[in-house]
Amino acid sequence: MSMQSRLNIPPRNEMRDDQRAVLDDILAGPRGNLDGPFLAWIHSPGLANPAQQLGAFCRYHTQLSLVESELAILTTASWWRSQAEWMIHEPIARQAGLDGAIIDALHAQQPPEISDHRQQLIHNIGVSLYQNRRVNDELYTAGVDAFGEQGMVELVGIFGYYAFVAMTLNTFEMRPEYAENLPFAE
Repeated sequence: MSMQSRLNIPPRNEMRDDQRAVLDDILAGPRGNLDGPFLAWIHSPGLANPAQQLGAFCRYHTQLSLVESELAILTTASWWRSQAEWMIHEPIARQAGLDGAIIDALHAQQPPEISDHRQQLIHNIGVSLYQNRRVNDELYTAGVDAFGEQGMVELVGIFGYYAFVAMTLNTFEMRPEYAENLPFAE
């Protein structure tokens, strides 16, 4: 996926050594590409390197299943109306098996009907964080009961990381070059 941006993206041969090192690390990792915020972050290797490592953990190494983490990511993309985040993760979520009706509701920015208890908790926790900036005691207890303390920490990490991603993508108007029909109104 080739990305466009407000930022000038330097060609590899014009990058500084520290930029090339981060670029190589990202390309050698599980993503294998620079889709998403990485083209912005490459301007600040000191930010890019720990951010991409945190992202790799949040995406590939938490206790949550792929369907669960993609639900958290799409909840975030919907909240922030992040074009590229949605365009990148919506097909991943579908392929992972997230119910299409849930995806469609999130895309329409409507509360989804979710029958899976864990998935409903993930969505409720994300909505609570974004709307209230807090998780009340009842929801927190239900989350710890379902995911354990480590799982709750990792879930909040996913929401926080992907909010950072959404802010980066939105600020620098990063999206796939081929994007003619954007998922969210601007």
